[in-house]
Amino acid sequence: MIIYPAIDILDGKVVRLRQGRLDAVKVSNDSPSDQARRWQELGAEWIHIVDLDGAVLGEP
Repeated sequence: MIIYPAIDILDGKVVRLRQGRLDAVKVSNDSPSDQARRWQELGAEWIHIVDLDGAVLGEP
């Protein structure tokens, strides 16, 4: 099985949404590139990136 770590980006920050709700946001890292590097250091070969501004709000 291949597991793809994900980085969800909202307003330029890495976030987690509780139950997919934009009113329940927790910032887990201020820098998406730092988070990507961290996943790479942990052995990730691929990362799934989600632009929530573009996907939900329609503004990339």
